[in-house]
Amino acid sequence: MDLVRRGDEEQTMSRHRSLRTSSNLGAKRNVLKRYERVAVLKERNQWKEGDRVTGLRKTKAAE
Repeated sequence: MDLVRRGDEEQTMSRHRSLRTSSNLGAKRNVLKRYERVAVLKERNQWKEGDRVTGLRKTKAAE
C-alpha cells in the first residue's frame, strides 16, 4: 500500500478490488495460451509438427 501525506498525518491508500491478485488465485481461466492450445490439439491428434501455429482451431480449457 502507498502512503499519502495529508497535512501532518500519513494515511494508507486503499487498493481497488480488481487490482488484488490473491482473489484471482485458483480462478478457472477460459483462455489458453498458444502453446497450451497446441498441446491440447496434439493430445487430440488434430495438430502435427509442421502445421501453422497461427489460426488454430478453438479449444476448451482443461478442467
